[in-house]
Amino acid sequence: NPGYKVEFGGEAEEQAKSFGSLYMAFLVAVMLIYIILGAQFKSFIQPLVVMTAVPFSFVGVFIGLMVMRIPFSLIALISVVGLAGVVVNDSLVLVDFANRLRDQGDAPRDAAVKAGCVRVRPILMTSITTIGGLMPLAFGMGGSSPMWKPMAITMIWGLGFATILTLFVIPSLFCIVEDLRGYFRRLLARGGAAVDPQTR
Repeated sequence: NPGYKVEFGGEAEEQAKSFGSLYMAFLVAVMLIYIILGAQFKSFIQPLVVMTAVPFSFVGVFIGLMVMRIPFSLIALISVVGLAGVVVNDSLVLVDFANRLRDQGDAPRDAAVKAGCVRVRPILMTSITTIGGLMPLAFGMGGSSPMWKPMAITMIWGLGFATILTLFVIPSLFCIVEDLRGYFRRLLARGGAAVDPQTR
């Protein structure tokens, strides 16, 4: 009606403020992760390759919440912020080992394949132990906690999807980045002239 308006207050208002604060915390966490990885790799591109695991985890989070029929709550959003720092561990281990092999003289594709074969066991063990530790909380073993169950579900599904996709997508991205880097190096070495595709 004219002259009237609706405002959400009380718990709804506080929840909206909390969501806004957590979105900002997530952006800050992602920026800090990028800065730390950039200092580690001394590169602007490879941290992006490592952090590709973060959107992979979002796929698992949304699928997990839909399968378990749990609404996206404030607790789930808090766990998403923490998940952003956890899922990069697997891809970090993979890319770091591939860099070592490349520095030793291996071709980028050979380094990516070897890194995937050698590091698959520690990557799987790290994820499986984390997921196993959260299983009692997610499925109410020894007592159910409706408040913290969304956090465990979010971590389990997000980490599971990120781990599986990391083993396949991260080595491919590593090879693509190295191919592009080599291409531009040859382009600069020739003074900006076009590179023959047969010599690429």
